[in-house]
Formats: sequence, structure tokens, C-alpha cells
Amino acid sequence: MPALVLIGIFMIYPILWSLWMSFQTGRAMQLSFGGLANITRLTQDPIFLRALTNTITFLAIQVPVMLVLALLFANALNDTRLWGRSWFRTAIFLPCVTSLVAYSVIFKSMFSGDGIINQTLLALSIIDNPIAWLADPFWAKFVIVVAITWRWTGYNMIFYLAAMQNIDRSIYEAARIDGVPAWARFWYITVPMLKPVILFTSVISTIGTLQLFDEPNLITLGGPSDSTLTLSMYIYNLSFKFMPSFGYAATVSYVIVVLVALLSILQFFAARDRKA
Repeated sequence: MPALVLIGIFMIYPILWSLWMSFQTGRAMQLSFGGLANITRLTQDPIFLRALTNTITFLAIQVPVMLVLALLFANALNDTRLWGRSWFRTAIFLPCVTSLVAYSVIFKSMFSGDGIINQTLLALSIIDNPIAWLADPFWAKFVIVVAITWRWTGYNMIFYLAAMQNIDRSIYEAARIDGVPAWARFWYITVPMLKPVILFTSVISTIGTLQLFDEPNLITLGGPSDSTLTLSMYIYNLSFKFMPSFGYAATVSYVIVVLVALLSILQFFAARDRKA
């Protein structure tokens, strides 16, 4: 009963209250029932459309790249013949447990005009002039994708690595005796047996990216020209910057809820077993 009370107070009540707020219009606490006015406003709000486009762009690029890298790293680390396995595993996972503020500050410094990235590229004669990573909309998106991929690849890698270590080694031995090459063993044995874990990591990665806030807020502040503004950042701006618009912010938050629900259903449908 105490647990149910806490869940009701801190989860169910806020969800229901935010749903009611999404039908309210007005500024600050001067709210009135507006029906579907906020939904109509969404379709006419260029900042919301830009934030939605940015969020989907990050999702479409970062999540597949991160999951593929995590799977490849896990497969490499699962080989007991690899020298320094423990060191590489720690190095890849370390960004996940690093302070987010410190991580973002270091990343911002790396991609500054005189940061180590530009200095290295100049030293290797790859570029002639420093790249304005954080001042150009295209490169700013690139930096955010690299930042979140670098941070969360190790997190997903641990799930894959743990699942691979639970696969019966006799299956690989039988395939090896039959002359199955390494790439085929990976594609036709490892990947199918990791299907539940791949589904889990894809769902949680999708949810995390749709709620993306920290990296763009700390590295680019949503700029330049709102090119890295995400839906979560826009909700924050509507709620706590300038004159608050809590009702409209709640409506935008439910856009994330709908996207999470739809994409999760699609992922479960794509991953379900198809029996003849």
C-alpha cells in the first residue's frame, strides 16, 4: 500500500494532471480551458516543427549507429584471445559513468575553434582552416550525434556482451567444425540469439533519444539558430524561460509520449517471431 500511494502521488497524478494541462491555454498561472487549441498551435509553430525535425534526425542517425557499434564492440570483446579486453571494456564503458556536466564541458572544449579536434586535423593537413563545429548548423548536429553516441555506446555494449557470454559455446563449435566462416557465425548465430536484447536496447535508446536534453543544452544551448533544439529543450523553454506557457508545454510533452508509443509498437512488431 505505501508503494502504491507513492506511485499514485509521484507518477499517476502528474501524468493525469499534465494531460489536463495540455487542454489549457494562457500564460503562467492564468490558464483557461482551450480544448484542442494547443494541438492547432502545434501545426502552426515553426519552432516546434524545427525541434521535432531535429529530434527525429538525431533518432534516425544516432540510434542505429550506436547499436551497431555496441554490437561490434561486444562481439570483439567476447573473444577471449583479444589482448587487453578488460582495459578496452572499461574505456568504452567509462563515458556512461562520467559526470554529464564534466563530459559535456570536455566535449565542448574538444570541438571549440582551437580545440584538440581542429588542432589534430590541421596537424595532419586534413583541413586548411579550423572548422566552426559549434557555429555551423550542420556540424553542430554532427557534434551532438557524436557526443550521445560516444556516451551511450558502452551502455548498450554491456547488455550485448552479457548476452553473448550466455550463448552455448557448443553451437559455435559445431558451426566451426562444419566450416562456417566467422562472419556467418556472427550473422546467423549471434545476431538471432541476441534478438530480445537488441529489441530491448533499441526501445530504451529510442526513448532516451526522443527525450534528449542534456547534451544539446550543455554543448550548444540548442543553437545555432535552433539547429540542435530538441523537443525536451523546447518544453523546458516553454516552462521555465520567458513567460511560461505550461499548457502548451504539456501538449508538446505528449507529442513525445505518442512518438515513444508508436515507435515502440513498431519495434515490437518488427522483432516478433514470424511463424509459417
